[in-house]
Amino acid sequence: MPPTANFERATTLRLSSGCDLQKVRPMTKAVREFLAAEGATEEEVGACELALVEACNNAVLYATPEGKKKSVEVEASLEAIGIELKVHDHTNGFRMPEITDLPVDESESGRGLFLMRSLMDVVAYKAKKEGNTLILKKNRTQNLLTKRNPTDLVDTLHKRLQESEHIITDMMDELSSCYESLSAIFRAGAQLGKTNNLEEFSRTLGKELLEITGADWYVFRIVPKDDSRLVLFVSHPVIETGPLPIGISCDADSTAEMKAAVGRRDVWFHDRAPLDPCDPLRLSMPPSFGLVHPFFFGDILMGTLTVGKAMGRPVFNAANSQVVHTFAEFLGIQVANARMRDEQINHQLVSHELKIARNIQHALLPRVLPQFSRVNLAGFYESARQVGGDFYDVIPLGDESLLLVLADVMGKGIPAAMFAAIFRSLLRSSPELNMQPGALLSRVNRLLFNDLSDVDMFITAQVIFVDAKNNRLTIANAGHCPVLLTSQGAAVEVILPEGMPIGILPEAEFPETTHELSEQARLLVYTDGLTETRNAAREMFGQDRLVELLSKNRHETADQLKKRLAEELAVFRSNAPLEDDLTFLLLAREKE
Repeated sequence: MPPTANFERATTLRLSSGCDLQKVRPMTKAVREFLAAEGATEEEVGACELALVEACNNAVLYATPEGKKKSVEVEASLEAIGIELKVHDHTNGFRMPEITDLPVDESESGRGLFLMRSLMDVVAYKAKKEGNTLILKKNRTQNLLTKRNPTDLVDTLHKRLQESEHIITDMMDELSSCYESLSAIFRAGAQLGKTNNLEEFSRTLGKELLEITGADWYVFRIVPKDDSRLVLFVSHPVIETGPLPIGISCDADSTAEMKAAVGRRDVWFHDRAPLDPCDPLRLSMPPSFGLVHPFFFGDILMGTLTVGKAMGRPVFNAANSQVVHTFAEFLGIQVANARMRDEQINHQLVSHELKIARNIQHALLPRVLPQFSRVNLAGFYESARQVGGDFYDVIPLGDESLLLVLADVMGKGIPAAMFAAIFRSLLRSSPELNMQPGALLSRVNRLLFNDLSDVDMFITAQVIFVDAKNNRLTIANAGHCPVLLTSQGAAVEVILPEGMPIGILPEAEFPETTHELSEQARLLVYTDGLTETRNAAREMFGQDRLVELLSKNRHETADQLKKRLAEELAVFRSNAPLEDDLTFLLLAREKE
């Protein structure tokens, strides 16, 4: 950027530029021209220019890393008795020596300070945390007013008066634009609060923008969430143009809106910098000049706002440009707010749906487990999410027999819960197969295969027919975890019949195994979420801990075992989150 100037008084010039050698050089040239125009002698101008060059170079070369991001500021004042130069830098500062000698030939340090003291009458340095100031003063040999003739003085005063009038006029225009902008924003904001219609709000604000800036048309595009296109949102008049893909092709990058979006800067178009022949703005609008401003929410590109005027109309001034920026940023904030509001509503809807699904899933679990004179049962279920894929069921088949079912649908969330509900319904729809768990699983597999294959899901399950009268268990397994069975005085038996998960093959067979249900026997059926429960150190609970717990507590009832196992899991997991659904069924056969 070129240095910006501010003529606060007739004899004072203030300049600022980026902290760069190429950018500070124009400032020294501007100071030279200023001093010459104010009547300084060639000797005074030359001395001040040389000293200022050295001072500006030092301000750039010795700037701190953070200081390089800030501006170097120069102030030049000329009075009848002297010239004063000030350079504001962001270096680490230094202590001004009382005497400055010419350094030796080999030394690079100190030459600039020696030169400044040789050329100027006063050299002072004020170091502060927020920035340092080098002060250079040059006494004048002649009075400024006596040196210049009266005609030149009158011309200069007249010129300065015109400049002051221009400055005051620009300030009044800027203040007026700010007031009108705030009024328009408040009016449109009140409308948005009543309707929540973002498009209508944007159209209203666009009309206000045209009135304030004197523009003939505007185009407002936004970047949809999770997209890389600029999509037409509202315009005046309405133009017919499709979305612009950001940075995908050279054609897209050649449009003014794409240049602004990709370059993250304002793009002006006029007769000396016309729009591309294929630019939608040129194809849809009359010959115009104007501005494209990209706007952001944080660092995220939200869209572009373009305003234009027909050729021959008065050009946009700085106040008009600032109004465009203000309107665009306000629109960007409203777009971001609308998206966050939609996300909040969607989140609430999803949470409500999940709550309903969770209630339905819990309704599928048996509220009260059947108890027999010699057999008691206990079940446990905890979901890793609001809705999970584990479930268990107990189907009484008579006074002394029942069917135990425990299943795990691959995955979590609503899809898993849906298949769990379907699986439960299909099991209960074939009562003639309740005493044949293998045949029952085969039928369910045939019915579910196509649906599970379509979504790449499967179900693992254990189905156990319990014949308490004849003390017998018939077990069929569909790719599920082992069954643990204790017998009086014997080690815990790990039972794992063959069988693949449901949904893998359309005509799968599930062999059955038969086992004795002796007195004091304890049966544990569980999902892999139990053995794969992890603690904070990422250690798994494992099957060995289950076997040990069942062996040590084989005389406890099913409900006592359930509480003990739940406590062991809670202590082991501590504060670690549950990563998978945790489900198990316990059966205890007591003495006669």
